[in-house]
Amino acid sequence: MQRSHRLDLTPLPAAAAAALPDDRDAAAALLGVALPASWPQVDLLDILPMQASADPDGERYGIWVMVERATNGVVGDIGFMGPPADGVVEIGFSVVPERRRLGFASEAAAALVGWAIGQPGVDRVVARCDSDNDASIGVLERAGFVRTGDAGGVIHWTTADGRPAT
Repeated sequence: MQRSHRLDLTPLPAAAAAALPDDRDAAAALLGVALPASWPQVDLLDILPMQASADPDGERYGIWVMVERATNGVVGDIGFMGPPADGVVEIGFSVVPERRRLGFASEAAAALVGWAIGQPGVDRVVARCDSDNDASIGVLERAGFVRTGDAGGVIHWTTADGRPAT
């Protein structure tokens, strides 16, 4: 688990991923949290089977759940596109619609970058977002990422010095 100011971030256990989206009660019980009706979002559904088949060590480089401590409820997800490759991991994130624009994604991204950089074999964290996605651009900038390029309407990002913003 990784903690930030308001959030607990935890890898989604394979058993909970296997239960989603059909058995939300079982997933909520496994996680010990409240699941909003809007989670998991559509973009996460395709990734759940991979997380469901992950071993405990592999769970860390997949989906993490953002849990707001004040409500003990899931406000979104964040995670990696797989284990480190050549010292690099790629991060992605999503916040449920009713909890957006409250700073959760920036807070979670900075915390998870800090965790990742402390892991063996990770030297850098990268991200991508659409060039017209102002919300994601703001999240990545606030979390300490800098632009490294732009191709085909997609902006590429990396942490400035391998470390999150402080």
